[in-house]
Amino acid sequence: MSKQRITTPPWCPFCGQKVGRATDAIERKMHEFKVGRCGCGAVYSCDPTGHNIGAAIVETLVLACDNNWDFAWDLLPEEDYLTGRVEDYDELTHQVVNTKNMDGRPVRGILYFVRLHTAITEISQRVRDKKMAQANQLNAGAEAAPLVREPAPDPKRKRVRATKQDVKRYVDLGDIDALVSLCFDDKKTLRLMQRLLYEPDEAQRVRIAWMIGQVCSRVASREPGQVSELLHRLFEACSDSAATPWGMVETLGEVIGGRPDIFGAFTRHLLNYMGDSSTQLQVVWALSKIARVRPDLIRATPFYKLFHFLNHPDPAMRGQVARLLGRIRATEVVSQIMPLIDDMAELMIWEDSKYKHYTVSALAQEAMAMIHEGDDKR
Repeated sequence: MSKQRITTPPWCPFCGQKVGRATDAIERKMHEFKVGRCGCGAVYSCDPTGHNIGAAIVETLVLACDNNWDFAWDLLPEEDYLTGRVEDYDELTHQVVNTKNMDGRPVRGILYFVRLHTAITEISQRVRDKKMAQANQLNAGAEAAPLVREPAPDPKRKRVRATKQDVKRYVDLGDIDALVSLCFDDKKTLRLMQRLLYEPDEAQRVRIAWMIGQVCSRVASREPGQVSELLHRLFEACSDSAATPWGMVETLGEVIGGRPDIFGAFTRHLLNYMGDSSTQLQVVWALSKIARVRPDLIRATPFYKLFHFLNHPDPAMRGQVARLLGRIRATEVVSQIMPLIDDMAELMIWEDSKYKHYTVSALAQEAMAMIHEGDDKR
């Protein structure tokens, strides 16, 4: 005799209250699960497959700690927090199904719950408030990123399919409005723009990366999901040892720097490519792009690994590292930047949709001025 199917709404294992659907977090990450919060203070994440137990538990614990990874790793289960799970969860219907099957479809989803003890919650709150105060102080002198919400597309419009020819034509014309509209009509638009990065002319590649950043900044205000997917593809392409990541790192810098409020968590992964000489300069440029609007995001990474590049034989590397460290007010490296003031080697940097000429000396002086400005404000 077959088991009778019973479905019930999911509940919090700590307080017994019904919980809502897990949703995408506002800030997107490299490893993403849909998350939610219960009224009792517990947080939870949804693993629809049931195969990513470790990653989901880590994600939930970090979320409970206000995305403070260092703080989360110092906590001990039972002593500092409690965990729970609800199994046999079907994400599509938002129900717990006792038969593990819904209309011939297997149900293996799990909701993972974490609730910090009261004392730990208070400490986490104080740590978060302190970090926010430090970040606000550091970002006070940075350029403000324009966060404009894109108007909603007309639901009655006739949708247009994106083609390689149309996307290339719009990119050649610099028609960002048309590309944004096309992204809302056809989600493969960003994928087609990514393909254009395989361009032998470096100036053209950087221009395309800049355009992708401009388009993504506007699209993300309505549909951050498709931009997040693009970032995942770009990181995957950069990690492929059998391929050359032409323009990929620059595009990452443009996209993250355009909407650091949504994609700022991706910043720390850029440092993974500093071990390859072919991408080092691009990584420093991308980090500098992000530091221009959110220096706190760079401060949250092990940026001290960049210090020795101030003595790099390539003037482009020396100058751009100096600029980056200046933008994050790196007082720790003032004595190493000072000698570069006498370095008159020239370099070019792509900035504000065009190449600009600089000297290492000028960038070093700019860095020193920003560091001293930060000291004066403190």
